[in-house]
Amino acid sequence: MKFSISVNMERSTPDKTPREVVRQMRELVQLAEEGGFEIAWAAEHHTIELMAGPNPFTFLMDWAAHTSRIRLGTAVVVAPYWHPIRVAGEAALVDLYSDGRLELGLGRGAFQYEFDRMAGGIDQRQGGRYLREMLPVLRGLWQGDFEHHGELWRFPRATSVPKPLQAPHPPIWVAARDPDTFAWAMKSGANIMATPLSRPHAEVMVLGQRFAETLAKLPGIGRPRFLMLRRTCVCARQEDWIIPVRISTEYNRRFENLFRNVGTVENGFPEPAAWEQMTNPDDYSPERVRDGMVVGTPEQVVARLQQYAAVGVDQFCYGASFGLPHDVAMRSLELFITEVMPHFASQEAEAKQ
Repeated sequence: MKFSISVNMERSTPDKTPREVVRQMRELVQLAEEGGFEIAWAAEHHTIELMAGPNPFTFLMDWAAHTSRIRLGTAVVVAPYWHPIRVAGEAALVDLYSDGRLELGLGRGAFQYEFDRMAGGIDQRQGGRYLREMLPVLRGLWQGDFEHHGELWRFPRATSVPKPLQAPHPPIWVAARDPDTFAWAMKSGANIMATPLSRPHAEVMVLGQRFAETLAKLPGIGRPRFLMLRRTCVCARQEDWIIPVRISTEYNRRFENLFRNVGTVENGFPEPAAWEQMTNPDDYSPERVRDGMVVGTPEQVVARLQQYAAVGVDQFCYGASFGLPHDVAMRSLELFITEVMPHFASQEAEAKQ
């Protein structure tokens, strides 16, 4: 199992300046590179301070200038917010500037709050139509002159300028949770990035089984890479787990506001959803929240990640951004690098013998 890291530009209050957040993001990515992480991922989100990202390619350009080895990915470009020609050109430009380190993640989008502002208020469940039409168009634009007359986009003959450095194009990933999207992505030659969100650990098994069953129904298709994202915090002491869990709980309440569009957002800062608005308040007990994370001592984290590997996850994505103080986030990442990752490196070496 390889490791990647997801880092967001996040502020829950105006106390921290955007410049400070950008610097701290960069420090996490640089530490991840030093520790042997394979990929650093940047998200796209709009008008939300909790997870700002008006253009994920911009983050990758900054990280490319301050790193040399770690690959750089979008997780994800939200298809309904973009024109395919723009995605093709922006992605190719980042690939050039990063010396061929781009990993392009695409998704349909998640928050109705954003769709109301970025996609004309269409139902966010319609985002999959944009995703499915966009992917083959990108490949056509990267190949050369290409015209498109689809349901959502139409344009005469055009090409991506510039072209990506990687041939035939950067690796493509698709954010997916349902079997239909898994199957479509696999048939399209894309890798799979999945997340159980904040659901219990059992959801990891559900997604792993879904991946395996879908692949089994598609003979002749090579196995794509399978990434799983989870909020992560490694603690030096066993009793310290409650700290990231409490912080994650507060983050979940703000996330639920955005996901279900049930609260207010003041100047970009979403308020926590009221307890009476929660879909299931029992999900917010400390024990349930902990079960929906990868959190604990190094030994506990290793044991949990072995369960991810057992269901076919070959790329674990360390979710670093959910409101942790920066010193706690950096210490957690250091412990993950020094106390968790070596265990999986040794397992990989044993498997090759």
